[in-house]
Amino acid sequence: MDVLFLSRWQFAITTIYHFLFVPITLGLSMFVALLETCYVTTRHEAWKKQCLQLVKFFGTIFLINFAMGVVTGIVQEFHFGMNWSEYSRFMGDIFGAPLALEALTAFFLESTFLAVWAFGWDKLSPKLHCICIWIVAFASNLSAFWILVANSFMQHPVGYILQNGRAEMTDFAALLTNPYVIGQYSHTFFSGIVTAGFLVLGICAYKIWKKSATEAFVQCLKGATLYTLIGLFAVMVSGHLDAQYIHEAQPMKLSSMEALWETADPAPFAIMANIDTEKHENTFELSIPNAFSFMLYNKPTGAVIGINELQKLAVQQYGPGDYTPDVTGLFWSFRIMLAAGGAMLLIVLSTAFLLWKKQIERFPLFLKFLVLTLPIPFIANSVGWYIAEAGRQPWIVVGLQKTAAAFSPNLTPTEVFISLIGFTLIYLALAVAALYVVIRFIRRAPETLPDRRDA
Repeated sequence: MDVLFLSRWQFAITTIYHFLFVPITLGLSMFVALLETCYVTTRHEAWKKQCLQLVKFFGTIFLINFAMGVVTGIVQEFHFGMNWSEYSRFMGDIFGAPLALEALTAFFLESTFLAVWAFGWDKLSPKLHCICIWIVAFASNLSAFWILVANSFMQHPVGYILQNGRAEMTDFAALLTNPYVIGQYSHTFFSGIVTAGFLVLGICAYKIWKKSATEAFVQCLKGATLYTLIGLFAVMVSGHLDAQYIHEAQPMKLSSMEALWETADPAPFAIMANIDTEKHENTFELSIPNAFSFMLYNKPTGAVIGINELQKLAVQQYGPGDYTPDVTGLFWSFRIMLAAGGAMLLIVLSTAFLLWKKQIERFPLFLKFLVLTLPIPFIANSVGWYIAEAGRQPWIVVGLQKTAAAFSPNLTPTEVFISLIGFTLIYLALAVAALYVVIRFIRRAPETLPDRRDA
C-alpha cells in the first residue's frame, strides 16, 4: 500500500467514474441533434410535436449527464499535479498543449452553446436553436479528440526531443497526425454512439412497456436502433484496424491480450486459457487455429511475436526490468469486450427484427430485457480502457518514463489513502444522486414536459 499503488488506484477509480458519462456525452449530443433536425425539417404536424417532446426529454437527460461529466473530469486534471508531479515535470511541455486546447476550443464552446440551447427555446428561431445543439455535439467530440491526442503521445511518442531531463515538443503537427490518434479516436467516437444508442433503446423500451407516449417512443426506438447498429458495425471495424496498428506500435500489449507467450506463425486465438504468469505459459488453452494471425494480417498465416521474446528485446533496449503488463487482466478484459460487442449486436438485430415485423409492443418480456441490457456498453467501455491503459505498463509514457518514476515523491501513503477514500465516496454519492434524478425524470416525462413552442 505505497504511494504509487494508491495513486494508481485513485486515478483508476476517478477515471472509471468519469468515463461512465463521457461516451453518453459524445453519442447522445449527436442523437439529440438528429432529433431536433427532424423537428425542424418535418412537415408532419403530429410527428413534429412528438419530435419536440423527444428533444426536450433526451436533452434533459443529456444536461444531467453533461454536468456529471464536468464534475468528475475536472478532478482528474488535479491528479497530475497532486499525485503525478514527476510526470507533469517530465511531460508538461507536451501534455499541457492539447489539454489547454481542449479547454479553449472545445469545452468553452460546448458549455457556452449548451447554455444557449438550454435557455434559448423561446428566444431563438427553430433553425438557429438546432444549430446550437449541433455545435455542442461537434465541440463534445472535439474535446475527446484533444484528450486522445495527449493520451496517444503516452502510447506512441512522436514529435519530441529529450532535453534537460524533460520531453519537449518539436513538432505539434506530428502530435495531431500521430497514427495512434486515429485508432483511439475512431474507436472512442463510435463507442459513444453505441453507448448513447443503448441508453435510448433502454429508455424507449421502458416507456413502450409502460405504455407511455407509445407512438412517439416506438418511432424513436426505430431511429435509435439504426443509430446503434451503425455505431456497432463502425466500432467493430475501427477496433479491428486499431488492433492491426497496435501489432506494429505496441506488440507487447497485443501479445498480452492474447496471452501469447511464445512467437507463433500462424498464431491461434485463445477462447479461454489458464494463465500461469510465474512460469510464463498457459497450462490450458482452448483456441481457434490461425485466427489471431488472420485478425492481424487478413490471411491465415503471419508471425506474432510472443511475450517472452518481447521481454528479452525490451531488456536489450531499455535495460534490466520486467516489461510485461498484467497478462491475465488484459486477456480476460479483451474477451469481455468482444463478448459484450457480440451480445450488443445480437440484441440490436433482434430489436430491428421485431420493429420490422411491427411486433415490438407484443413482447413485453423483450422490452424489460432491453432495459436490463443498459450496463453492457458501460462494461465494454471500462474493460476497453483498461486494455488501453494497463497494456502500456510498466510505462506511463512508452519508452520514455516508467509509471514508478512518475508519481509525487513527497506524498505519504496516508495522505493518498484519505483522498482516495474521499473521492470514491463523493463520486459514489454523486453517481447515485444522478441516477436517481434521471430515473425519476424518465418515469414522469415526457407527459409533464411543458410544450412551450407551438408545434
